[in-house]
Amino acid sequence: MFESVRVIGSGRVGSAVSARLSERGVAAGEPAGLVLLCVPDQAIAEVAAEVEPGPWVAHVSGATPLAALEPHRRRFGVHPLQTFTRARGPEQLDGAWAAVTSESEEARRAGFWLAETLGLRPFELADEVRPLYHAGAAIASNYLVTLHQVAAELFRAAGAPSEALVPLMRRTIDNGFELTGPIERGDWSTVEAHRQAIRAARPELEPLYDMLARATAQLRAHVEGEGGNREVSPEGLLARRGDHSEATAR
Repeated sequence: MFESVRVIGSGRVGSAVSARLSERGVAAGEPAGLVLLCVPDQAIAEVAAEVEPGPWVAHVSGATPLAALEPHRRRFGVHPLQTFTRARGPEQLDGAWAAVTSESEEARRAGFWLAETLGLRPFELADEVRPLYHAGAAIASNYLVTLHQVAAELFRAAGAPSEALVPLMRRTIDNGFELTGPIERGDWSTVEAHRQAIRAARPELEPLYDMLARATAQLRAHVEGEGGNREVSPEGLLARRGDHSEATAR
């Protein structure tokens, strides 16, 4: 669809995108049929305003609305749903999904063309829900880093090798995120033992553990409810934890 694409930005995403376009034989010179902004979110509006009207203009942000591309009317957004590193190349794009936001059928076709040319699997996403979508992406990727760091701190405090966590985390994904562990089997004594150990070694992490335990209990109650056990509720599961906690305290 575009014989030439001008990529603005050479960060982690921009460098991978430029390399992939080059692999696919898409020219990078002027005049470009598409100007693709691979710049930080806060810079998109300013950079877009400096682009001369004429070509299509798009950005790769996950949360930024298309209004940031003013004054351009021929515009769209393609967000590669992937985490990138400078240590790797365009292969990072392979097989990842991409959210395409557009305002016309022509823009949708342009966005899908770009996504597929990059090796991505496109899907349509409405402009107004981009922040909600991006929040989900941040939880799945950014906060996974946080969870790994917290788990690693507890491992180090226990004298266990933190690198042992990586195969466990990968297998959880490979197993389709099937819930296992003490909350899944209703073992609230073990949950309370966790809380006491964290309180003694890393007390600042106990509120996070409690929040995650509550969310996991709600997940378990939902799964069991769908499985036919209608007597199970998040409140009931949490009450069981409270009973064990009070018994331990006594």
